[in-house]
Amino acid sequence: MWSVLALLLALSGGAMSLDKLNMCMDAKHHKTEPGPEGQLYQQCSPWRDNACCTANTSAEAHDDASYLYNFNWNHCGIMSKECKKHFIQDTCFYECSPHLGPWIQPVDQSWRKERILDVPLCKEDCETWWEDCKNDFTCKTNWHKGWDWSSGINKCPEGSKCSKWTDVFPTPKSMCEEIWSNSYIYTTYTKTSGKCMQLWFTGTNPNKKVAEYYLNNGQQQQSSALPTLLFLAVTSLSL
Repeated sequence: MWSVLALLLALSGGAMSLDKLNMCMDAKHHKTEPGPEGQLYQQCSPWRDNACCTANTSAEAHDDASYLYNFNWNHCGIMSKECKKHFIQDTCFYECSPHLGPWIQPVDQSWRKERILDVPLCKEDCETWWEDCKNDFTCKTNWHKGWDWSSGINKCPEGSKCSKWTDVFPTPKSMCEEIWSNSYIYTTYTKTSGKCMQLWFTGTNPNKKVAEYYLNNGQQQQSSALPTLLFLAVTSLSL
């Protein structure tokens, strides 16, 4: 039972760690630690002061023939520029952000050991993304899996058909939550709330304070549960 106590104390110490406010996930193209990247390209440039992506990764995020994931945005015809800019921004956010710690989870995949799950997106970012893509077409709701990769790039799987965006994703919520396997959750929080992560921003990165808010909330929940867990462990030791 002493091992149980040790584990509880370790969990308590981990919860108080501030590392989650400034870290990079263990994934395909991420740096091991965040730091300045003065030459980040175009839409990724807001992260240049502290980034988990390299300049090369930021440039590839803008390229249709990117080596990052060989992902084909044009699987149902040419994606509109209005729609594509949001996927570029989404890629910059995923690759470059050092403030995703509260939502990083381990995952057993060949190309990464960690992923993000249930990152709360600001209402404006999700709704504008959906609005700018609503006249485009796709054949799948979940873009993480189920593609035909036989040619080396993703193609619509056999038996699927290209449909209008709004038929596949009827609402901004359905798009933001389903398209990347619940990497994001739709919220009704606005950018001024301090309770949602911003894909689009200028100047100082506002997402560190948001991550701190959620990390502190998680710490409070763990701290409130810890006395009960300790009591149960000590009681078991005395039996």
